[in-house]
Amino acid sequence: MAAPWIWGRNVDLAVFGGSAAAALLLAALSPALSEEGALPMWGWVVFVLAIDVAHVHTTLFRTYLDRDELRRRKVLYTAVPLLCWVAGVALHLASSLTFWRVLAYVAVFHFVRQQAGWVAIYRARAGERARLDRVLDDALIYAATGFPLLHWHAHLPRSFRWFVEGDFVTVSWLRALLPVAGVLYGGLALAYVVRNVWRMRAGAPLNAGKHLVVAATAITWYVGIVALDSDFAFTVTNVIAHGVPYMALLWGYTRERGRERPGSVVARVAAGGFAAFLATALAFAFFEELLWDRLVWHDRPSLFGGPGREAPWLGPLALSLIVPLLAVPQATHYVLDAVLWRRRDTRKAQARALGFGAS
Repeated sequence: MAAPWIWGRNVDLAVFGGSAAAALLLAALSPALSEEGALPMWGWVVFVLAIDVAHVHTTLFRTYLDRDELRRRKVLYTAVPLLCWVAGVALHLASSLTFWRVLAYVAVFHFVRQQAGWVAIYRARAGERARLDRVLDDALIYAATGFPLLHWHAHLPRSFRWFVEGDFVTVSWLRALLPVAGVLYGGLALAYVVRNVWRMRAGAPLNAGKHLVVAATAITWYVGIVALDSDFAFTVTNVIAHGVPYMALLWGYTRERGRERPGSVVARVAAGGFAAFLATALAFAFFEELLWDRLVWHDRPSLFGGPGREAPWLGPLALSLIVPLLAVPQATHYVLDAVLWRRRDTRKAQARALGFGAS
């Protein structure tokens, strides 16, 4: 029996294996590509703007750019951004750090759950229905991401951060638990190998895609967070392996949905090919970052214009209204991502984009 790929062997290997390999290669070249591990301007443009921020906006092709989808779930697509903004304002009024800290931990959970989601798709594609497989797969993904996160919290400050300095809580006493966590992680990895060897000996096909996602997750998270202490290395390992597969999924969905609804916005973008799809996401991403820089950060006047850091900052109340508003696309992406890809909500275009071949 052939291995259960999502988009096909070569595409899956390129998307999951290629993105992880590229991230690891760039991390290894960090001393040559960055100054003391700092993320240079070109790196910010390529990895943050063009991948991290742009992948958030590719969700638009699944949601707000699809008129039929908007009508189908009008309450959801209206309530989520509104509630995200209201919650963000309340948090920012408490303190700027509270806002960024909550957003950082929500983002981390989103990143972890995405890896578990890819594994779940491969498990479903292979027909692995046993509860043991689901529990073991999830446990290993949580260990592969959780161990580096524990190490990060136990060794603050680091040369990198999620959003802003101090957004993660320093928990130095976790250092004493790291050896135990490492043993647990190793035990789960061994159990995973034993279970899948047993399945293959029993006649099950090699679920190469699932194993690739698990291995890529474990290696990129360990290298980017534990092995190296570099903002450049963390950014490439964190962003590329997360953003590229998601963009591949949304491109697949956009093509399938465009075939269903000729003449729609999604179909017109799909007709322009991947270049049009990416250019649209990049345009949204650039506009968002332009607003962030001109209104809040004033970090990159050479790219976005403006007078730079000497510009007067907005007052506290204005920031508490504007910062959460600018974060709405990001926060909405986190929330909707937990809803959109559930199999019980899957319609034909989404099923085909996930490799299930619905007609």
